[in-house]
Amino acid sequence: MKRFFQSIALIISLSVIAAVAVQLIWPEIEIELLDQTPKEINYLTGQEGTNQLLLAVKIDDTKEAHPQIGLKQADLVYVEQVEAGLTRLLAIYSSTLPDVIGPIRSARISDIDILAPFGRIAFAYSGSQTKMRPVLSAANLNILSAERNPPSIFDRDKQRNSPVNMILYPSLLLKQAQERYKMELVTLTASPWSFGDLSKSAQDLEWAKISWPNATYEVRWNSDLNKWGIYFDNEVNLDSTNQQLMIDNAIIQNVKIEPSIYGDKFGGITPLSVTTGSGSGYLLRDGKVVAINWQREAEDTFTRWFDANGDDMNLTPGKTWVFLSGSPVEFGYPAK
Repeated sequence: MKRFFQSIALIISLSVIAAVAVQLIWPEIEIELLDQTPKEINYLTGQEGTNQLLLAVKIDDTKEAHPQIGLKQADLVYVEQVEAGLTRLLAIYSSTLPDVIGPIRSARISDIDILAPFGRIAFAYSGSQTKMRPVLSAANLNILSAERNPPSIFDRDKQRNSPVNMILYPSLLLKQAQERYKMELVTLTASPWSFGDLSKSAQDLEWAKISWPNATYEVRWNSDLNKWGIYFDNEVNLDSTNQQLMIDNAIIQNVKIEPSIYGDKFGGITPLSVTTGSGSGYLLRDGKVVAINWQREAEDTFTRWFDANGDDMNLTPGKTWVFLSGSPVEFGYPAK
């Protein structure tokens, strides 16, 4: 019996020595084993991260509004046409909330259809046209406008002039929505698109220019960062930290832009970007462009994107901007 216990002790000692030796020689083995736990993926970006409460914010996009605040943290941004042929942004946050967002501006009729597939998303904006207020209230949205929230949440930036000086503290707003208004805020439970390999029909691309009557965006491929750099009205599009806005995917969605029944206080007619039905467009990723088609049967369904072969359009993980345009797009291809 004594020999038996001695043998057991010897085996245990040898096992301990072997384990220590393995860790000394290959210390990364334990790390690799620990990393086998599945990681949470953010549904909008396809990157490792959490799916937090969804927040959509309307942001001014005039020259006077630049540089914008908190825009680089947005996981998804829609660029839409508003009055006078200008553009305005609808930014959606899911993985990270910045401390401050701005300048905040008013909602537009196109926002309702764009946001409908996300469910009862929290929607922050400065106000709306009087005629539109009952329409917004009837929409499947958690309305969080500056009209019903205190200046401690929708503040004024003293370094900017009206109407491009309203800023938002998003964390305070979401807390207000839950604690005071008892709103049931939503998170994404599935991705609105797929991530994967790019279509084989993609072509190398250096830049693309998207235009509206009184605004121009350009995206240029940055091979050092493997991202698209954004330019607005022929200038580098900087954020409030003096960094250029960079994205991984640019979707140019060709849509019909038509007059709506709404207008601003100056008499300008509010355009409606029609995002239901079907149409064409382009996906820019990895320094390439591929022609795509889109289809959306109802307001409460996400758009389906597919290439010329009918296969689903795949994004590369990262941040995405969708440019809703009714004008031809200019492309810059590498010299052959």
